[in-house]
Amino acid sequence: MAFTEEIGIDLGTANVLVYIKGKGIVLEEPSVVAVDEETDEILAVGQEAKEMLGRTPANIIALRPLRDGVISDYDVTERMLKYFIKKTCGSGRFFRPRIMICVPSGVTEVEKRAVREAAAQAGGKDVFLMEEPLAAAIGADIDISRPEGTFVIDIGGGTSDIAVISLGGIVASTSLKVAGDRMDEAIVKYMRKKHKLYIGERMAETLKKEIGTAFPRPEEVSYTCSGRDLVTGLPREVEVTSSEMMEALEEPLQQICEATHSVLEKTPPELAADISTGGIIITGGGALLYGIDERIKQRTGINVKIAENPMDCVAIGTGRALENIDVLQKSAINRRRRFK
Repeated sequence: MAFTEEIGIDLGTANVLVYIKGKGIVLEEPSVVAVDEETDEILAVGQEAKEMLGRTPANIIALRPLRDGVISDYDVTERMLKYFIKKTCGSGRFFRPRIMICVPSGVTEVEKRAVREAAAQAGGKDVFLMEEPLAAAIGADIDISRPEGTFVIDIGGGTSDIAVISLGGIVASTSLKVAGDRMDEAIVKYMRKKHKLYIGERMAETLKKEIGTAFPRPEEVSYTCSGRDLVTGLPREVEVTSSEMMEALEEPLQQICEATHSVLEKTPPELAADISTGGIIITGGGALLYGIDERIKQRTGINVKIAENPMDCVAIGTGRALENIDVLQKSAINRRRRFK
């Protein structure tokens, strides 16, 4: 007799999280794979592969098979998924788990099919897809089935998904390819221009986490950044301040604020009133950026709160949705009938 496990997967551009029914989140690893280009053999996956970024010899490439929230390398994504499923659930001849995977709200049908097929090839018995804002809301303990407007901003690694949710579905939304990765790129660009210092992705990410800021801090903080001097070609260290990081992150933050404003403009007035009362909730790794809530509150005039454990919300919501897939499907059918 076949054994069926139910697992929810947050297949993120930066990280993959796996949720198993009854166990919670059992895995959180970077979406990075190290491949030997000569033999096509996978040498490392996850954290071990991330440690290799920018440090590999010519025949080994450490890559991220997802870009901007979608699959950029189908074969590597499939193998990465297979590795994570085996690591968390074990393997066996008759083992075929039911899988729920999150996708950004703006993906095309072709991109959805690529994710579904990759999960099926990786060992999924039944594969379901769910839009990230819905999963994020469920993971943040919001009852999405109620006839009230909920505003969710999920800032991940590759995309920022912004949506108004009511009656178990998305009423107004946008998905922009401006999130954690673009913030890292903005920091790299800023360091080249301002300090004539070339830094890698990992150092940019460290700066973002340590002193990155979206809203002025009461006290300035700094971090010693190391990289390669663009003039001499030699290693050099520079002390960078949080004010400089706010300047570096201005463009991506402005784009996220503008997208938030545009979704609010498309929101029906009754739901807009609910949002004005209930506020905006932020999930995803981007929610950890200092002052992101105050920045969006300043732009919209609406109270903003950070979800508890924001990085886990999508994975938790994905798992919970799979546990109640029949209820969600029934809710979707009823919603379609209601608006016919």
